[in-house]
Amino acid sequence: MIEIKNLVKNYPGKKVINGISLKIENGEIFSIMGPSGTGKSTFLKCLIGLNKSDSGEILVDGLDIARIQDERKLQQIRRKMGYLFQEGALFDSLCVWENVAFGLKYLTNIEPEKYMSKAIEKLKLVGLENSEHLKISELSGGMKKRVALARAIASDPSYLLYDEPTTGLDPMTGEMVAKLIKEMSEKLKVTSIVVTHDVKLAMDISDRIAFFSSGNIVEIGSSKEIKESKNEMVREFLDNCSCG
Repeated sequence: MIEIKNLVKNYPGKKVINGISLKIENGEIFSIMGPSGTGKSTFLKCLIGLNKSDSGEILVDGLDIARIQDERKLQQIRRKMGYLFQEGALFDSLCVWENVAFGLKYLTNIEPEKYMSKAIEKLKLVGLENSEHLKISELSGGMKKRVALARAIASDPSYLLYDEPTTGLDPMTGEMVAKLIKEMSEKLKVTSIVVTHDVKLAMDISDRIAFFSSGNIVEIGSSKEIKESKNEMVREFLDNCSCG
């Protein structure tokens, strides 16, 4: 379980996260939704330790990663997390299986001679059989998302973090990503945390949704509860979205 207590993160001259508290239960798909610039991606980066919070607690299975100074201990917690970057962050100089296996050296104790078979196993799981030797330049946008997801699950994490997974994708590919998120949750029994401005995605996949505005949570609930919200900011966001 992940528990956030009074999390604060500021940048020079700007408050980004203003004392957020929430719990994310094991096995759920938890989405964070809201307009751009409301602290969603910053929250995700604090969660994995890419950004340091100014105050508050980030408890991952009882350990507060916000206060851990020892990089080795922090790395042990990061091993529990797979991260799907917004733009995929694939390396053009590496082939598909090398991209998938890239983090295994740092996140696991797997022997190097097993990296390729591990990568192929994960590629199969995301529907990319027989693609291991392809170049990144040979892939479609949807295939790149699948490779990035295969890399995120390569170390067998307990938590999967998705940063705007449907940004820049056509509707059909976006539907594919939504299906993959649900499949990974069911097949791998992972806890999924999805940052998105995509209302349809959040409504389709989520067990619960937190709505962010100006670094605060203004509402949290099931897809149905968020869809029926009376909160003015939530309503305005949903009404301005064609799928709301």
